[in-house]
Amino acid sequence: MQRIGLFPGTFDPVTLGHTDIIDRALPLFDKLFIGIGRNTNKQPMFSEQQRQDWLELIYKGNNKIEIVIYDGLTVDCCKKIGAGFILRGIRYVNDFEYEKAIADMNRSIANIETIFLTCLPQYTSVASTLVRDVLKYGGDVSQFLPDVVNKRIGG
Repeated sequence: MQRIGLFPGTFDPVTLGHTDIIDRALPLFDKLFIGIGRNTNKQPMFSEQQRQDWLELIYKGNNKIEIVIYDGLTVDCCKKIGAGFILRGIRYVNDFEYEKAIADMNRSIANIETIFLTCLPQYTSVASTLVRDVLKYGGDVSQFLPDVVNKRIGG
């Protein structure tokens, strides 16, 4: 049986924190879907297509990775793509408390396990929200972004 995982997020924009988790998770899965979730509570800075394009460029040629865009429950996306695992990155202790509650709910309603990977220390402060704030005011975010994303944003 294949180990198929889903790494859900908004990826607005894709950061080195995201790619760190993805790269370190690849050996754990036969197939890893990166799920760009539509969050009706958030107004994205970058279009879904732009975020998908970035991820496709970053992982071009890696046949273990596929990008999907979804809305609704993450577990419903898992069922649709055949994923038995959800991958989540943890930066801080409070991330774990929040993510554990969601993982418990997902296991209860859909019998899908969540795999947690902790961020490498150099990426604990890298959050898309903070990157967007710096971008909004014209700051330099190049140290937080993959080259592909940085070049497209204009860094």
